[in-house]
Amino acid sequence: MISYVPLDEIQRVGRAASADPIVRAELLADLCRINTLYMIMQAGSGHIGSSFSSMDLVVWLWTAALVDPNSGAPGADTYFSSKGHDAPALYALLIALEKLDFALLHRLRRLGGLPGHPDVETPFIAANTGSLGMGISKAYGMARAQRLAGRTGRIVVMTGDGELQEGQIWESLQPVANERLSEITVIVDHNKLQSDAAVSAVSDLGAIADKFRAFGWEVRRADGHDLRAIRDVFADFATLADRPKALIADTIKGKGVSFMEGLAHGDQTYHFHAGAPSLKDYVAGVDELAARVNARLKTLGQGAIALAPAPFPDRTAPVRPERLVVAYGDELLQMARQRPDIVVLDADLLSDCGIEAFKEELPARFVECGIAEQHMVSAAGGMALAGLLPVVHSYACFLSTRANEHIYNNATERRKIIYTATLAGLVPGGPGHSHQSVRDISAIGSIPGLTAIEPCSEREARLAIRWAVEQNTGSSYLRFVNVPLDLPYSLPASYALEVGRGVMLRAGGDVALVGYGPVLLGNAWRAADELAAQGIGAAVINLPWLNRIDEAWVRDALGRFPAIVTLDNHSVTLGQGVMVAAALARTGVRADVLSLGLTDTPACGSNAEVLAHHGLDAPSIVRAALSCCDPSTLPRAQGRPEPGRGATGSRSTGAGPKVEARTR
Repeated sequence: MISYVPLDEIQRVGRAASADPIVRAELLADLCRINTLYMIMQAGSGHIGSSFSSMDLVVWLWTAALVDPNSGAPGADTYFSSKGHDAPALYALLIALEKLDFALLHRLRRLGGLPGHPDVETPFIAANTGSLGMGISKAYGMARAQRLAGRTGRIVVMTGDGELQEGQIWESLQPVANERLSEITVIVDHNKLQSDAAVSAVSDLGAIADKFRAFGWEVRRADGHDLRAIRDVFADFATLADRPKALIADTIKGKGVSFMEGLAHGDQTYHFHAGAPSLKDYVAGVDELAARVNARLKTLGQGAIALAPAPFPDRTAPVRPERLVVAYGDELLQMARQRPDIVVLDADLLSDCGIEAFKEELPARFVECGIAEQHMVSAAGGMALAGLLPVVHSYACFLSTRANEHIYNNATERRKIIYTATLAGLVPGGPGHSHQSVRDISAIGSIPGLTAIEPCSEREARLAIRWAVEQNTGSSYLRFVNVPLDLPYSLPASYALEVGRGVMLRAGGDVALVGYGPVLLGNAWRAADELAAQGIGAAVINLPWLNRIDEAWVRDALGRFPAIVTLDNHSVTLGQGVMVAAALARTGVRADVLSLGLTDTPACGSNAEVLAHHGLDAPSIVRAALSCCDPSTLPRAQGRPEPGRGATGSRSTGAGPKVEARTR
C-alpha cells in the first residue's frame, strides 16, 4: 500500500498552525512532500529531487500572498517555474490550497490529468516549460505586454541552477535589466546538482550572484529552506522599483528526506532526480516526513496526521526487455577502443544515452558539455574540422531542434559527425510534450549529407552505430526509443543495413504494415496477430531509414500489396509515411496507402494511454488495416470500418496520389 494526506487532514493542520504563517508554511511544505511522493509513485515517474528543493520557496510564495492566488488573471501576480521539473511540488500545493480538484492527486502523468511538465491547460499554470532556458524571456514578454496594456503585477520565475547553463538565460538578462523591468523577480533554486552529478562537475557556474549583478540585476542570497530569510528578502525586494531582482536560494536537492538529500549515497551520483523511488525508499521517506510533521503537531497540542491508504499501482514489467541504448553504447565503446579518433560529447544525459561505460573507460575522450546543446553541437563541428569523429548525445527533442541551425552549419563544412538522439517519439508519455520528440524527423531530415536511422532492436542498434562509423561517409542521426520492451519479432539472421531498404519481419499478402523502431513494430506485430485471427494476412516490414528510400525496393517489396499502412512515431506530416507514399507514387505503384502518425501536440499520459489516443496502439492499427482492405476479401465483411478515434491518417491511392485527411 501507498498513502497520501487527505484534504481534511491538510485543512486540520492549517487551522492548527494558523496563528504563525511560518509554522503553517513549514508544515504545509512537508504535507505536500508526502503527497508529491505519492503522486510520483502512482505515476511511476517524476522529479523528486527538484520538487523537494523548491518546495519551501513555492509554499511561501503562495501562502504569504507574494504571488496572487488568481495567478494569471489580468492585473494579478504571476508565478511559474522555468525549469518545470518541479511541477509535482506546485501541483501538490495547489491541490492542498483547493485550487485544483483533489482527485487530480491520483492522476499525475495520466491522460486528462496533470501533465509531467507545466502546461497552460492546467489552471494556475502560467507558461509551458520543461524545455530549459525559456522562462526569463517569457517573463520579459509578459512584462512588456502588461506595460503596453497599462497593467501591473509581479512576475516571479523559478529557475534551476543547472538550467543556467542554457545560453538563452544569459541572452534574457540584459534586456530585462536595460528596460528596468522591476516587476520581474527570478529565484534560482541553487541546489548545486543537476540530473546525475554536481553542477560544478558538469559545467561550473562560478559566482552566480556576481554574474546577475554584472547584468544590472539586484541580487540577494538566502537559505532556500529558511522561510524567515525568504520573507525578509522579499520584503527588501518590495522596496526596489527600478530594476529586476534575483534571489539565489541555496537549497538541497531532495530536501526533507535525509537519504534523498544531495549526494547522500557517497558515489557522486544523484539517485532521485527522475523516476519513482523503490517501495522501500518510498516507505522510509513517508515515515520520515510524517514523523517530522507529527513532532511539530505535538508541540501545537494536535494529534498525528491520519494518512489515507491507496493500492500500490499495478505495473507489468517486461520479461526480457530489449535495451537499445545500452546495446548502442556498448558497441560504440568497442569501436572506440580501436578508433582513437572517436570522441563522445554529452548534454548532461549520461545514463539516458548509454555512454556511462565510455566515460569511465575513456575519460580523456569524453566531453561533458552540460545543458548547452548549441555549444555542444558547434564544439563537435570544431572537433570534426580538426580530424576527429565526434559522437554527440542528447534527447531527440532538444538535439534536433534547439541545435538545428548548428547541425546545418556543421553539414555545410562537409565533415562527418554522428548525432545520437535518445528518448525519441511519443513514449514515454509521462513527461509530456516538452520531452516527446515527434517532430525531429522533419526537423533533421533535410540536413544535407545527413542520414537518419531508427533501430528496432538491440541487434539493429549495434548495426546502426557500426554503419555510421565504418560505412557511412557522411553524417548520421541515430534515433532511439528508451523504453525497454519485450519484442515479439527478430531480424533475419542474414540481415544487414542497406540504405533506403527495409526487411520483412513477418509475411502476409493482404496488407503491409510498414514502420520503424520497437514501439511501432511491436504494436504492428500484435495487430498482425489480431488480423490473422480474422483471416487477414498482414506483413510487418521494418524500414529503419527515416529520410532515405530506395525506389527499386519500394517497387519490388511494397508494390505487390493492395493496401499499405505506414506507421510514424512522429507527426504524420513529413514523417516516413509521407516519404513511402511519395515513392510509391513515383514508381507507379497503385495501392491504397494510409499513413498513421500524430497531427497535434502529443498527449501526456501512460504509454498505453497516449498510444491509443493517437491511434498507434495495436487495436488502432487493426482498424486502420481493415479500413484499407478490399471489403469483398474480408471474412464476415461489413464494409470498411473507419480507424479508431484520436488521430489523423492521410490516405493516398495510386500514382499521383489523392490525399484524404481523416480525423479519428
